[in-house]
Amino acid sequence: MRAHRTPRLKRFFKSLSQCTGGNAMMFVALGLPVLIGGAGYGLDMAQLYMWKRELQHSVDQAALAGAYALADNPSSTNYSTRAQQEFDANQKVTAGFASTPDISLVSYNGGDNNAVLVSANASKLLPFSGFLINKPLFIQVRAEAKYAVGATYKACLMTLKQNGTTFTVGGNATVHAKCGLGALSCSDDAITVGGSATVDTDSIVACGTVQVPSNLNDVVTEHANLSNPFTNVPVPQPTDSTARTYSCPKKGSAILSPGVYKGGINAKCNTTFNPGIYVIDGGTLDLTDQKAAVTGLGVMFVLKNGATISLSGQGNSGTINLSPMESGDFAGTVNDAYKDTYAGMLFFEDSTGQTSPVTDKIVGNANASIRGTMYLPNSNVTISGNSSTNPMCFQIWSSTISISGSATLTTTCSADDTLTAGTTAGGVSLVL
Repeated sequence: MRAHRTPRLKRFFKSLSQCTGGNAMMFVALGLPVLIGGAGYGLDMAQLYMWKRELQHSVDQAALAGAYALADNPSSTNYSTRAQQEFDANQKVTAGFASTPDISLVSYNGGDNNAVLVSANASKLLPFSGFLINKPLFIQVRAEAKYAVGATYKACLMTLKQNGTTFTVGGNATVHAKCGLGALSCSDDAITVGGSATVDTDSIVACGTVQVPSNLNDVVTEHANLSNPFTNVPVPQPTDSTARTYSCPKKGSAILSPGVYKGGINAKCNTTFNPGIYVIDGGTLDLTDQKAAVTGLGVMFVLKNGATISLSGQGNSGTINLSPMESGDFAGTVNDAYKDTYAGMLFFEDSTGQTSPVTDKIVGNANASIRGTMYLPNSNVTISGNSSTNPMCFQIWSSTISISGSATLTTTCSADDTLTAGTTAGGVSLVL
């Protein structure tokens, strides 16, 4: 009997051990908590990610809005208001439980309060994580946007040489030029104001550095991006190429017509320049002495082959009254394409082929009433003695400028009239 039962029991237990009919249920029962937990955790993390993405976008836009407000006006006090407005405008899901953003100015990359920092946080109890840890989930975000203020640099007294000290004011000289002083030189002390000199201006700008009295520090901009807008402008062409000479009549005044004057002009008597373009081919354009009164309305002087300018006199009767041609005067002529550029240009120096600079002088008792631009890229302009210029809008853009002695220089150009010496683009970007 036993011998027959033993094989049956063995077969039963062997069959039982090979049966898998209930394993799936067992594994499901064991894995169900993990499955439910994973799904719950995934839902909570998806919700948290959505919150963080919206909150991060809100602070990003807030920081950019605040930075743009300051780029437009660096003294603006409403940058935080703009940042708050932009934060609120981008709030949707987290609007009910996000914190009020913290908005502040910070210094970025060596700057001084040149960036807007915005930070915020949000906290909320979620179903699954709240059940497990009984605590709300917490997220915190921040964004930082730097800004740079765009600038336009203008100067009515400008030096074009790109190295060395190129603009000096010294002695007892007085300069009234609200329209600005500038230097393309990228060297140290590109502009210097020393001695007992007095300078009254709203702007001093240089590619390099400047040395000025402390009372002028607030109007100084150093290491600026400057350029010469006339570099590629062609030399104006004469509309009348007739070769002419200058002479004084025994009685009366000299009345001149446009043309080419080789060897210069020495105004020894009262002289009137009729409107038009005068080419001074070499020599000196000496427009004043102790007897001469010089008048030229609607004129341009083109200096070539090293021609120089001398506005000088030994007595009180030497005067000069000059004004430039306007845009319409060039219309329909060989210079039509550049009529707007040439407008207002009183002197235009052709420096083609010139390897060394020349010197233009305003000295002695020369009393000048000049309106227009003196573009003299190859000239060292010296203003000295007790010379003076009457209050009119004129601009000197030359290789160098030196003002000394008891000279008084006054120019009254408005911001709209003043030449642009360079620009710096403003901008805003996220840096965090």
